[in-house]
Amino acid sequence: MKQTLALRTGLSLTMTPALQQAIRLLQLSSLDLQQEIRQALESNVMLESTADEVEGAEEMVAETADSGDQAEGAAESSLDLSGNKEIPEEMPVDADWGDIYDSPAASSSSSNSGDDDGLHEYLQANLHGSASLREHLGWQASIAPFDALEAEIALHLVDAINDDGYLEDWEGLSARLAEAHGIPLERVEAVLSAVQDFDPPGVGARDLAECLRLQLLQYPEKTPGRPAALRVLEAPMALLARRDEVQLARATGLDLEAIRAALVLIQSLQPHPGRPYQSHESEYVAPDVFVAKHQGRWRVALNPEHTPRLRINSYYQGMIKRADTSRDQLTLKQHLQEARYFINSLEARNETLLKVAQCIIEEQRAFLEYGEEAMRPLVLRDVAERLGVHESTVSRATANKYMLTPRGLYELKFFFSSHVQTTEGGTCSATAIQAMIKRLIAQEDAAKPLSDSTLAEMLLKEGIQVARRTVAKYREALRIPPSHERRPVS
Repeated sequence: MKQTLALRTGLSLTMTPALQQAIRLLQLSSLDLQQEIRQALESNVMLESTADEVEGAEEMVAETADSGDQAEGAAESSLDLSGNKEIPEEMPVDADWGDIYDSPAASSSSSNSGDDDGLHEYLQANLHGSASLREHLGWQASIAPFDALEAEIALHLVDAINDDGYLEDWEGLSARLAEAHGIPLERVEAVLSAVQDFDPPGVGARDLAECLRLQLLQYPEKTPGRPAALRVLEAPMALLARRDEVQLARATGLDLEAIRAALVLIQSLQPHPGRPYQSHESEYVAPDVFVAKHQGRWRVALNPEHTPRLRINSYYQGMIKRADTSRDQLTLKQHLQEARYFINSLEARNETLLKVAQCIIEEQRAFLEYGEEAMRPLVLRDVAERLGVHESTVSRATANKYMLTPRGLYELKFFFSSHVQTTEGGTCSATAIQAMIKRLIAQEDAAKPLSDSTLAEMLLKEGIQVARRTVAKYREALRIPPSHERRPVS
């Protein structure tokens, strides 16, 4: 085997660090981008944000306005009090208004200091972290009059209660506890009855009917509607869910007035007793793109809060000397190069996002005008070919990005959908078909709900040719039950 040296020419794509950074920033959401920018500002001395200057200017304007108002107020007070106090002609340079006038704030601070201290102590005494449902029930089990065995069983039951307050897998759990401790099932049920008396009312129930019943049993016996409500809970829950007063009266033997009173009382109960103990941290979504109609044309603009302006710090840039190869100079040069890469990547991200959003709006103009039924079929390849970029670029630009339109806030992925052939040779988007199905079901007769086959036939009359299984798939995506579950129980 002979070894030789040869030259070859070829083309290859090299993922430079700048290109990798641009791709990574493009697919970041707005929150992740803000965190990335903060980290870059903290780690790179060459980067600075122009937002600091804008905020500083706004603060200076506000302080100037406040000082002007205070000066006017002081002048007015001096005019009002001119009959009582006179300003000496010669005053020290460091003199204060308090040397001449009695400050109202100072005079009232002594009287209000006691109230403020009391309020502060009250707030500090009432600052506490909210306990979870499991911790709340565990504390009650620890002070309940249980023996050692019952206390252990109660803790097992508390662990089996989910976040909504319901006991999961009661049959399996009770059998395991009875077998493990060698006790009859009746003793486990007795412990469960004690746990169901814990706060909040209705906790530890095995189903919705038992949850509501436990809450009703804690009401006084003379509560209006309580006996009737207990009898209503013995009827099928489907009747209660539909508020079918006639069928409930027939099933319970009560008159309609008693049924109505019972429904009012049941409606005041909590079907999920554990919900108040869950964390309620709201997650807000801020739009990346704004869409508005201006002079008959749809305009697209980026959210300025998500597009911060960065620049190179002129002070540190002036410290760079080209001929100097010291360690500090090399660090400054490296930071300068990284800062330029980062700024260029941000500009490329904003430009790509704006182009993709503009292209989507041009394709889905009918949706903005008429609604979801006018949605056109659109795939990533259509936008990529129109912009002259790769499909992966469009996919990254639309990932975790949101657009605020006059019709609401939508994810950019919402505007992409597959197409279905129409009877006239055209295409219709899957989103539009789902909107049609939703409209047809909303207009159906409650006594005769439309089946998937009937919906397919009705869509065919409107020019949409879809199979029954396709209608079923779209209906399930809309979380609409089938026709036999929508039919009222007679």
